[in-house]
Amino acid sequence: MASSLCENCSRLVKELAAHLRRICREFEQKIRDVFRELCQCTCFRVTPERSLLRRETQEFLRPLHEDESQLLSQEGLQTLTRLAASENTDLQMTAAMYYLHVSHHLKSRLPDDFMEPVMTLLLSPDLDVQKTVSLALVNLLVKNNVCKELVIEMGMLVPILELFQSGDGTAQCHSCACVAMLASSESNRDAIIVDGIIPLLALAKSYDPRVQRNATWALLHLTHSDWSTRILCQAGGIPVLVLLLQSSDSEVQFCGCTALCNIAAIQEHHPKLLSIGGHYLLKSLLTLTSSSVQKNSAQACRCLQTLSKNVLIQEQLMELDCVPPLKALLKTPTAAWTEPAMTLLCALSAHPPNHDCLVSEGLLDEVGQLLRHHRSSSAAITHGCEIVTNLSCSGGGQQAVMESLCLSGLLGALLSPALSDDTLLHVTSCLRHLMTWDLLRCNLSATITAEQVLGLVKLSGQTHKPLLSYNCAAITSKLEMTEEIFALLRPHYSTVSQYLLVFLQKKDVKFQQLGIVTIFNLKKDGDFSSLLADSELEVQLDQVHAQTEETRRLLQMVQPLPPSPVNPPLSQTKH
Repeated sequence: MASSLCENCSRLVKELAAHLRRICREFEQKIRDVFRELCQCTCFRVTPERSLLRRETQEFLRPLHEDESQLLSQEGLQTLTRLAASENTDLQMTAAMYYLHVSHHLKSRLPDDFMEPVMTLLLSPDLDVQKTVSLALVNLLVKNNVCKELVIEMGMLVPILELFQSGDGTAQCHSCACVAMLASSESNRDAIIVDGIIPLLALAKSYDPRVQRNATWALLHLTHSDWSTRILCQAGGIPVLVLLLQSSDSEVQFCGCTALCNIAAIQEHHPKLLSIGGHYLLKSLLTLTSSSVQKNSAQACRCLQTLSKNVLIQEQLMELDCVPPLKALLKTPTAAWTEPAMTLLCALSAHPPNHDCLVSEGLLDEVGQLLRHHRSSSAAITHGCEIVTNLSCSGGGQQAVMESLCLSGLLGALLSPALSDDTLLHVTSCLRHLMTWDLLRCNLSATITAEQVLGLVKLSGQTHKPLLSYNCAAITSKLEMTEEIFALLRPHYSTVSQYLLVFLQKKDVKFQQLGIVTIFNLKKDGDFSSLLADSELEVQLDQVHAQTEETRRLLQMVQPLPPSPVNPPLSQTKH
């Protein structure tokens, strides 16, 4: 069977396989070398007990390349326990290496009994043993081979945190990774926050990028609950996280930014977030929005959007000229960039004092381009509709909408098969709002195409989707009823009559009123008047008229009697 991979991919896969085989051979050779040295050492010859331990170690190492049941046998556990408890650091290292091997190959849960030797090895006086077993523990935690809560219950957190003080970058890296994984479990955070928060903040400022990355990762997990977030902020975590936004490591930037986003979601922390002088936080986040790393740029936008719920922060963002970098993100072809930027700009457009600035910055031009070319996600298009709706209410907003591609983009979106009903509802709501302005109504009526009119009529006829149907029918009814518009509508009068009949039959007065207005406008065309005559639609219209007259008569019965000498106005009866 021919390979589906290209020549380059086949080469890369072969190189990877060769590399893995070489690593396995080197690891096997390392085990053999360790065992050979152990066998030659006089430690094994001093007593019969040492001789027995040597034979057990030899048997213990034999199943390294066998199945899991052999790796985790009861005999193996006994030998691991003896090796870990030995005063000989070489024997301890053998046990630690065995756990490292197991952590790479184990696919099932590690039996709880096998955790006891891990605790013993973490307490070893030999730093290399601690580094090896802590790396094994990281692997087991990442693959969910061990219970995170059990690690805490067994007291392993204490020796793990002690490795923070070792001064060894690798030991600190492994121990921070362990804490990060443990902190991902909500029930463990209380234990970690008590003794771990201060050293984690210190290691987050480490010059070793590996240590800094894992420490920041752990701090991020601590912002996933309100209580631990509060303790983190009280311990001075915000300034540290803000500084991490300037890190040269993109993963550190991402974790720091995400942690700040979680903190910003809690209103009570906003004063501390803003207390750093010179708008340092907002400036750093705005800089990060221009990052070439997509997820960092998007996360910075999300953090700013969360902060922008605070009106004071919105004002500061506008002072910092935040619009140009956000506009630049709208030009990217990737939804992961455009959507967060659109969300933030939408939040800014919801605040009326920002309208004139956003219009003058040409935001509507970019939004129009996005809507016109449908380059973004449904969420971004939804926010684009909200931006157009908000800014059209400003002084120069209507003119800017008309000069941009917003109207044609919105009309074109009606014909997009990729948009969901919810997104179409936002598009049509925006168009219906724009049709309330004379300037925009005239412009739209002059530019709408036959295909777009057909799209509006089809959506109006989907009466099982009441809101969408209502929006589209309302847009159609507000068109300037010129001869050109009548020419576009005439081929669809039959469909229009059908949905108008449904509208008149509804109990909802809003639909009835829209139906009446539409009929009034379309009767200006003789073709529609001829179609209406003696039709079911006209019969229904007469019924609505009769019902309305009856309602008016009944209302008159409950109206107050007109003023007379017998019934003076109420104001004259007061003294």
